[in-house]
Amino acid sequence: MKNPLDGAALDAAIENVHRAGMPGLFAEVRDGDQVWRGAAGVADVVTGRPVTADMRHRVGSITKTFTAAAVLQQVESGQIGLDTPIGRYLPELVPGERGDSITVRMLINHTSGLAEYLPYAYPSLKAYPALADTGPQSLDDHRLTRFDPIELIEMGVTAPAVGTPGGTPGVYSNTNYLLLVQLLEQVTGTTAEHYITRNVIERAGLRDTELPSGPYVNGPHSQLYEAWFGMIDPPRDYSVYDMSWVGPSASLTSTVADLNRFFGMLLAGEIVSTSSLAQMQRTVPVVSQEGKIIDYGLGLHTMDSPGDETFWGHGGTVWGGGALAMTRADGQRQMSVAVNLQRWNRLDSSGKPQPHPIDDALLTLYRVAMYG
Repeated sequence: MKNPLDGAALDAAIENVHRAGMPGLFAEVRDGDQVWRGAAGVADVVTGRPVTADMRHRVGSITKTFTAAAVLQQVESGQIGLDTPIGRYLPELVPGERGDSITVRMLINHTSGLAEYLPYAYPSLKAYPALADTGPQSLDDHRLTRFDPIELIEMGVTAPAVGTPGGTPGVYSNTNYLLLVQLLEQVTGTTAEHYITRNVIERAGLRDTELPSGPYVNGPHSQLYEAWFGMIDPPRDYSVYDMSWVGPSASLTSTVADLNRFFGMLLAGEIVSTSSLAQMQRTVPVVSQEGKIIDYGLGLHTMDSPGDETFWGHGGTVWGGGALAMTRADGQRQMSVAVNLQRWNRLDSSGKPQPHPIDDALLTLYRVAMYG
């Protein structure tokens, strides 16, 4: 028997995340026709303005599911081949042998072997993943930088490869999705932002979701506080930030209600066809940016959970903000959570992130949300 929503338990769980040290967070949980929305803490630590469950939020790499769905739509129309080498479409961006070896599918599921460009775009992150040798200085330097996506792609393509094309485990890399954005633009003859807005966001009827063109979040929203593993103390507000550093691979702003609506429709076969959805749910092992192995499909991954059911969705982070959206395979139980602090774990003497009470409190919230 599935457990119905327990509003009191959810209220307590979200409040406990705030008490553990999260400035503010908000969430929506659905079970069939039952809906719970909740919020705890503040949207602004200076004024004490509270967070509310209807706020817009930068949802980071959850955008990748939207981008992947757009690409799959073009696969359905015959404009893109999932197993066609990317060099056939974008020979100038991925030239030579790698262009012949890396397929569109490998870009979507992060098995291309292409490196992450971020440590090259942000000089103070050059030592990543050696966190103790990184610093947050370039986050400030690039607050209003307008990055050229072609230059970012070049950084990732010319960096040392992190794997062989098609090899597993894959390695999560934003370079893959910037290439998919260029591919979308080539085959549709319009910007990726326009195509995704018209064919994914509007198709799903999302009224509070958009790919922003400037550094501001439109509508009611929280400030976003970045701690960079304790190196920014107190955490700094990065809610005003030019998102061209990730473009349409991680710049979406949305609400927890819109995220649940989108993933519910996607898993019901209403955004892409059921055969395309089946492709999206074919997973391979991929090393996440946190260094964990996840089962990643085409813009979707499963979530480790204590129960028997499978939950599909995606997580995302930006400077200062994070979100997670998960939907049970049958589409009935859904959870979307947004937080306004990132990288709260300080590093131990060996340079590894230390456990923090927020971690356990969030896991408890997820468990109550998904299983009651």
